Formats: sequence, C-alpha cells, structure tokens
Amino acid sequence: MDSASHGPPRPDGRGPLGLRPVTIVCDPVPHAEGSCLVTQGRTQVLVTASVEAKVPPFLQRTGLGWVTAEYGMLPRATHERSPREAARGRQSGRTLEIQRLIGRALRGVVDRSRLADRTITLDCDVLVADAGTRCASVTGAYVALALACASLAKAGDIQANPLREAVAAVSLGVAEGRVLLDLDYAEDSTADVDLNVVGTSSGRFVEIQGTAEREPFDEEQLARLLAASRKGLSVLFAAQRAALLGRLPEDWLEALAPSAPAQASAKKSRSVAARRGGSSRRA
Repeated sequence: MDSASHGPPRPDGRGPLGLRPVTIVCDPVPHAEGSCLVTQGRTQVLVTASVEAKVPPFLQRTGLGWVTAEYGMLPRATHERSPREAARGRQSGRTLEIQRLIGRALRGVVDRSRLADRTITLDCDVLVADAGTRCASVTGAYVALALACASLAKAGDIQANPLREAVAAVSLGVAEGRVLLDLDYAEDSTADVDLNVVGTSSGRFVEIQGTAEREPFDEEQLARLLAASRKGLSVLFAAQRAALLGRLPEDWLEALAPSAPAQASAKKSRSVAARRGGSSRRA
C-alpha cells in the first residue's frame, strides 16, 4: 500500500491526500464578461475574463482567436507588504513564468478557430497567498473563461462551444517521506519535493513542474505524485462544474465531466503507484 495513505494528520487536520476546502464564486465583478473568486484553504484569487475584438499581430488574417493571462499579487497578499511591480517598472521572472503557465493551460483546451479574431485575457489577482496561487489561478481562470465564452454565445458572437474540455491545476509535495496533496505555505516551504500538475478532464497533462528542493526524486516517487494529482484534479473538476451549473448550456457542461479514458487512466495510475509503493521506502 502507498505510504502516502499513512501517518499523522497534517496541521490542519487533513489526511496526506486531502485537498483544502475549495469554493468558486461566479460573477463577483459585474463589468467583466466572466469572473470568479476561487478560494482554496486560505489562498484566494480573483479572476476576470475580458474579451476584445482584436488579436496579436502574428494572428492577424488567420481567423484564429487568442487566449492569454496576466498574474499579480496584491501588496498585502503575503505576511509582509510587497511593492507593486508597476512601481518597480518591470514584472518579476516569477510573475512572467506563472502568467505564461496560465495562458498555456487555457490554450491547451480551447478551439481558437471558434473565437474568430477575438482575444480573451484572464487577469488573475492574488488577494491572499498561502501557497498554490498559480494552481488556484489556473482552476479559476477556466471558470472565468467558460463564463466569458457563454456570454459570447448568448450574444450570438460565437456559434459553437470553443471549450474542448476542462483544465485545472494542483500542487503536491514530498515531506517527511510522505506524498502530500495541495500544500499550504508552511508545508511548501519545508517540502523535499515540489510539484505542480496542470491536467485536463480527459486525463491528459498540459504541464508538470517538478523540483527537488533537497533530496532528488525518482520515477517511483513521480508515479505516486502523479497518481495523487489525479485525485486532487477530480475534486477540482467537480468544483468547477458545480460553480458553472446553470450558467452554461447543458451540452457545454459535458465538457467538464471527466471522460471514461480519464477515469481509466486515473485507476491505472493508482494501481501502478500502489505496486511501486508497496515498501516503506521514502515517498
């Protein structure tokens, strides 16, 4: 049996593979074509989707639309005030990395030919940071994007659903020999391994970011981490679907439901992880 399922509860009472409480509130920003406030534990991210009838120069005359993202943290999202990046005159490397990640995640599940010369920008503003902000941003950005696309369809500006499937993201780590799902700041700052997984509702991956902070990890540990990520992603897909219920056409909501291949893939991953994790070796 995977050692990740054993051990004492975490400081907040969760088990190793427990997700922090997740809530997604739709339409907190009335002027935006789509918006949501995603809360995961103490982390809170406000996401707005803005639609513009233009595309970057490299997409002009292609008939394709564009989806992009911007990310930022409020000065007091953290324990101490961080100066606004605008005041410094440039964005940090971390900010650029995260907003590119969010943009890639969304473009991976969008049929841009159905957006027809439009750009949808997802602005992800972190109100409270307690780790996992990039992952919460991806999860919330999909909901805001879906709302914006539904708004375009209702206005008759697009004729078909541009969303092929859902996308969400979850963080994981290895600490004290255990695989942990959805780390908070205290856990994240002391973990031996950090991993961020961006996955789709068909069971595929958009991006996997893994770093050994102290002890390098091997393929067996990676298999356990990916199996745990599927458990967390399934909860996030359900939260997205619940938030969008009644706000999207019924046939659009089917894109949010994990497909049979995804469920089979998750079952296979858990089986492989269990076989490889049968010993008490470091996870």
